[in-house]
Amino acid sequence: LQMSDHRSQESKSLFKRLPKIVIPTYYDLTIQPHLDKFTFNGEVNIYLKVKEPTNSIVLYAAELEIDNATIKSDSKGTQEGKVEYDKENERIAVNFNDKLEVNDYTLSLKFVGEINNRMRGFYRNKYTTPDGSEIRYGASTQFEPADCRRAFPCWDEPNFKATFDITLITPKNLRAISNMPVISENEYINDKQWKITKFDRTPIMSTYLVVFVVGEYDYIEKKDLYGVNMKVYTPIGKKEYGQFALDTASKVLPFYADYFNIKYPIAKADQIAISDFSAGAMENWGLITYRETRLLIDPKFSPMDSRQRVAGTVSHELAHQWFGNLVTMDCVTSCHLFM
Repeated sequence: LQMSDHRSQESKSLFKRLPKIVIPTYYDLTIQPHLDKFTFNGEVNIYLKVKEPTNSIVLYAAELEIDNATIKSDSKGTQEGKVEYDKENERIAVNFNDKLEVNDYTLSLKFVGEINNRMRGFYRNKYTTPDGSEIRYGASTQFEPADCRRAFPCWDEPNFKATFDITLITPKNLRAISNMPVISENEYINDKQWKITKFDRTPIMSTYLVVFVVGEYDYIEKKDLYGVNMKVYTPIGKKEYGQFALDTASKVLPFYADYFNIKYPIAKADQIAISDFSAGAMENWGLITYRETRLLIDPKFSPMDSRQRVAGTVSHELAHQWFGNLVTMDCVTSCHLFM
């Protein structure tokens, strides 16, 4: 009986993939972090294709509170939805009174969440000012293998690829950085001490590759052989510590483009050192995040083995821009194939 109960419990927790009756094609995402409270609020408009008639849309969301859910189409107008939480499986169902027929729709969700201290999802980074007199915080993301759902509601499985427009609302004194180049930066109308940074649209990609970072950083930059703009973001006052990684990346990226005979698809290939980071690095398309020791080199004192380790990590993550990012595993249970 004990064995039977164990198997029963085990079967309940088996991973089940999302149904493919609703397919996301494009996310328009806005995030506003509040670092003084370690919270954030957000809004996402998700453009969908409904493949079969349904009254319910199921997607992932974890540790988020959904304030409002509506759906609209050109032919049917706007309909309010009721959110049902499945915390065990980190999902929500948005239920509608009127059946959604086969058509294109926009699902709009407003939500709030925590900038956590667990180095996954959207989390906080602790650092000290260059003179050591003050502790401050920034925030960054780590979504692989399946933690994008902690930052915004989404179809958080690798085969549900889509494009993303990302907007960050942040204090003016902090850098706002994401996968793509900045297309506009304007004063936030609700608070003149804040700014709105809009980024260009991403290529079609999986949710685990979305990235955004908010904080104080210096950077150095150069272009590679094919004109791709490359930056290395460092802690304030340590700009020269990024030079070795930048020189390495500017040689490795065009090598891979030639080797695979496929052009790197984004206008930039940035790298950034994160003060609190659980892995060695993460291959987010257009903005690779690193543990500081895997990116920064003291030009005077770092030994050869540190330089070799940084060169190896940079080369590894840039290779992922093709296998992993461009060609992706079908399911999160196979992500070990691309580590």
